[in-house]
Amino acid sequence: MFYYYGYPSLTLQLFLIAAAAVPAIVLMVTVYKSDRMEKESRQLLFALARAGVLATLIAMVLERIGERLLVWVVDSETVFNLLLYFVVVAFSEEGAKYFVMKRRTWRNPEFNCQYDGVVYAVFTSLGFALWENVSYVLTYGFGTALIRAVTAIPGHACFGVFMGVFYGLAKKAENRWQNRDVSRVYRVLAVAVPAVLHGAYDYIATMPDDGATAVFFGFVAVLFAVSFILVRRAAKNDRFIN
Repeated sequence: MFYYYGYPSLTLQLFLIAAAAVPAIVLMVTVYKSDRMEKESRQLLFALARAGVLATLIAMVLERIGERLLVWVVDSETVFNLLLYFVVVAFSEEGAKYFVMKRRTWRNPEFNCQYDGVVYAVFTSLGFALWENVSYVLTYGFGTALIRAVTAIPGHACFGVFMGVFYGLAKKAENRWQNRDVSRVYRVLAVAVPAVLHGAYDYIATMPDDGATAVFFGFVAVLFAVSFILVRRAAKNDRFIN
């Protein structure tokens, strides 16, 4: 105890890390408990959360490369922002999440239920969000933790829900229907749909107009509501797909 009294900055950092981590952990537990057919192993779920952390590094590299390319070839500020948020940032982050998730789960024997796709994508997304949030909070403080706790972290979870719904359908199409073409379409949608939602989220959040705040929170409210409905329906209608 005296050690922490002597190093208040360390105590503050631990507090900020906890504040950054709790929202992601709560959402992980919620999605995990919704899995009514067959719970995934904790080893796999921890591996996916760690893979989400790796995805942040992949996305960071891709975003820096993409942003520099845009600076060279785009003159219009509006076009620059649209391409930055909808293409560079959105596809870098959602693509990186999908890449690490698919490598870890597509051929895993535990992937035997359609809802498993939602669990995998949300855990990967929240591993990404947790690490991203820790870095933001350590840099900008507790106020950032509060804002991101109700916007960015649930936002990543929502993107993961959409990714997971299509990912589970892709696995079902390949396993049960023996249709790789349909499976491939669903896998494309598993990246494209959350990327478009992610791009819209970031673009609206950075709009300078006075009314943009109301639009942003309206968008977030609808995104959360639809994601909540998707999770409930996916969990309720879950079936074995092997």
